[in-house]
Amino acid sequence: MACFFALLGTVHAKDWPNKPIKLIVPFPAAGGTDAVARALANKLSQQFNQSVIVENKAGANGVIGAEMVANSAPDGYTVLLTIASHAIAPAVSKKLPYDTEKDFAAVSLIAKYPYLLTVPANSPANTFKEFIEQAKKNPGKIAYASSGSGSGPHLGMELLIDATDINLIHAPYKGAAPANNDLVGGQVQAMLNNLMAGSGLIRAKKLKVLAVTSSTRSPALPDVPTIKELGYPKYEVDGWYGVFVPAKTPPEIIKQLSLEIAKALKDPEVLNRLSGDGAITIGSTPQEFNDFFIREKNQWAKLAKKIQLEMD
Repeated sequence: MACFFALLGTVHAKDWPNKPIKLIVPFPAAGGTDAVARALANKLSQQFNQSVIVENKAGANGVIGAEMVANSAPDGYTVLLTIASHAIAPAVSKKLPYDTEKDFAAVSLIAKYPYLLTVPANSPANTFKEFIEQAKKNPGKIAYASSGSGSGPHLGMELLIDATDINLIHAPYKGAAPANNDLVGGQVQAMLNNLMAGSGLIRAKKLKVLAVTSSTRSPALPDVPTIKELGYPKYEVDGWYGVFVPAKTPPEIIKQLSLEIAKALKDPEVLNRLSGDGAITIGSTPQEFNDFFIREKNQWAKLAKKIQLEMD
């Protein structure tokens, strides 16, 4: 009987896809993740000769959409495109309606991108060193914004606080846009931005970039140093886009989807969209992405335990 079902799964995988695929984005339409998903979906539709339809299932910092995918049939027709918050969620919440390792199968790490440590144009800090010195002189008086509790920018800044031994106040917002509005206005004094959300304000000289969080300098901002090279060699935080499917999806489907994503990432339209975030495309194998995800998850779990961070 086991052999029969194994054979059935293989035959099904060979026929895949023979109907439209739903690409679930667990964040609102018109956001950065949504834009990446739509560019990728357009190219995959061409490659598969089947519709790949983006559906936005926003809420709870990505949890609602992820739960929908976790509970979907493992047949390759419901796919999750998400971000770093998927690895952060288990570290800050004990009430997740799914297990990120047991209920999902990794498909592909699409791309990684740095966060930018930004401050208002009128900030007295013109360098990363000056910002840290300012924070140490004013413990508990400097507020940093984030695009939401449990987001990559939130935990990335908490990791920086831990690494530099400073004391900042967290001011969570519902998205990067309102956070940037208050950052420009001076209601908050710092924020980890992504390039897409902050580039217009940086070009308009309303924000200053002091450093980037990635291990190497961003091709989009080659003159901006990394936090790692500024004296914190263990500090590295990347934003990322990745694709998952429900656990127990046939390995043949996962492999084929991974290969098609890697192919789509070579398309100029997709590349241009990702470069808008300062992202570097990857298109990993499923195993490579799984290994990366476990490292990410462990890093945030370790941090959350150390600083006793829990959101519910």
